[in-house]
Amino acid sequence: MHQLLAWLALPQFGLSTVFVVSFISATLLPLGSEPAVFGLIKINPEMFWPAILVATVANTLGGGVSWWMGLGAHKVVDKARGYHTDVRALKWLERFGARACLLSWLPVVGDPLCAVAGWLKLPFWPCLAYMAVGKFFRYLIMTTVLLYFMPGHLAV
Repeated sequence: MHQLLAWLALPQFGLSTVFVVSFISATLLPLGSEPAVFGLIKINPEMFWPAILVATVANTLGGGVSWWMGLGAHKVVDKARGYHTDVRALKWLERFGARACLLSWLPVVGDPLCAVAGWLKLPFWPCLAYMAVGKFFRYLIMTTVLLYFMPGHLAV
């Protein structure tokens, strides 16, 4: 365990840590990636754009995994029931389609939204693109605001 923690330690493996944490936090596991992104940028301000981009890619890929999990769950439920599932309560989400994945950045509801998009069989690539846009702006805005309120460089 010590070896794993040493391997994931900031700042030596900062971008890999941001990737792993951002990927995992986009699944249904309760983990926030913003502290890892902010911590890396505070220690290495020149890593602002690489950290934002790596976090966005990893979080988007994690959202894609959630989408596939939702699709798989839908297929399993349909097979177990012996008929196609009608999700009337989520008609509003179907109305917005893949664009609803722009909201995947929201705390609490964003990650399940990706799984629901898969459940509803919304088109994967447009969903992934909208997830990426929403998640990019979340990281960009959140990190910029945090840096504004907590200026200065942290020494390692």
